[in-house]
Amino acid sequence: MIAFNIRTALVLACTALTLLLNGCATPPEEGEEVDTGPWIWPTPPDQPRYSYVTTLRSEVDIKPPEEEDALVSLFAGQKEPKMAFEKPFGIAARGGRIFITDTQLRQVVVFDIPRRKVFYFGVRLEGALKKPLGIALDRENRVYVADVSERRIVVYDQLGLFLRTIGSADDLARPTGVAVSPEGDRIYVVDDGGIDTDAHRIVVYDHEGKKLFIIGKRGKEDGEFNLPIGAAVGPDGTLYVLDTGNFRIQAFDRDGKFLRKWGKAGNSFGDFSRARAIAVDDENKIYVADSVFGNIQIFNADGEILMPIGTYSSTTDGPGKFGLPAGVAIDEKGFVYIVDQLFNKIEVLKHLNDEEARQATEEFKKRKKTDNPPATESATEPTEIPNSENKTDVATPVSGNPGTN
Repeated sequence: MIAFNIRTALVLACTALTLLLNGCATPPEEGEEVDTGPWIWPTPPDQPRYSYVTTLRSEVDIKPPEEEDALVSLFAGQKEPKMAFEKPFGIAARGGRIFITDTQLRQVVVFDIPRRKVFYFGVRLEGALKKPLGIALDRENRVYVADVSERRIVVYDQLGLFLRTIGSADDLARPTGVAVSPEGDRIYVVDDGGIDTDAHRIVVYDHEGKKLFIIGKRGKEDGEFNLPIGAAVGPDGTLYVLDTGNFRIQAFDRDGKFLRKWGKAGNSFGDFSRARAIAVDDENKIYVADSVFGNIQIFNADGEILMPIGTYSSTTDGPGKFGLPAGVAIDEKGFVYIVDQLFNKIEVLKHLNDEEARQATEEFKKRKKTDNPPATESATEPTEIPNSENKTDVATPVSGNPGTN
């Protein structure tokens, strides 16, 4: 008698049933365009620099079910996984942990990739949050959260244990964002002041929470702001402020001295319409999320536009499609994390090295020659966030239209 593994038999049966069910699935409507990938940016003949990795919505996305769980789900009825967040806003990532502020849950949601779990913090005692918006990390993995309702910054360790608060209602009117210097000795709080005040500024503290100085006031001159919403610090210590109401980015040194600015209202590459988030990677590239364009624009440190990622969509979800991007972050490995509030997702992209870019280009060319490409593959065949430390060169500037609403 041939020995037969029961689990193997069940898996084979499960696979056969899945194929049968898929065969009865409703086909796409005539004329409906199906995006099958590969999802890379930019597309050939330009060298790809980024590729789609995965989308995060629930713990299931980082913790694949066991075979038995998959079988139970199939035969007993598939349950929709519980969403990890309700209204995501700010995002930061480092060391395999992805931290997301949620204004509806009033908590910080953490996707802990190494431990394959999701956990929450910001609800206990002195560390309780009311309306968390911006979030930042330092190199010691301390977490800084801007609570606009409590008018303060709350600091936690990487597991969500409360450490201290920075600022108060005496110092801050509407803290919407926070950024931390590489050394952790400067905490820059973005205070948008609200529409009825002139307190549109950056309030700077030391690592112990002592107020050092203030950058700017409401206005449109160099070093002044109109409803700033976010900030980020580059690897060289340069502070980049997203001056949303003035449709620009302003750069300052660590002591608040104005350095340069770029941007204007418009619908061309490098312009802004409703910029909502900013981040800087370890190569000093600046990423800006714009909710009207539905994309991320990437600049070099001098303000030259390098490339956009993504397109606007209010109806169709998918890799690189954004309806209301609200947050962006880059971790130390070069992975890019994008918050989209309309589709309630965190999209993860990978920064490609030259060899990965070559492979992505070959895959792209193969797909173009295929009449019926598989609908579930991508250039990177992602199943999880990989552990890559490869970096790439800075892309060359381009010009054109980043897309409109």
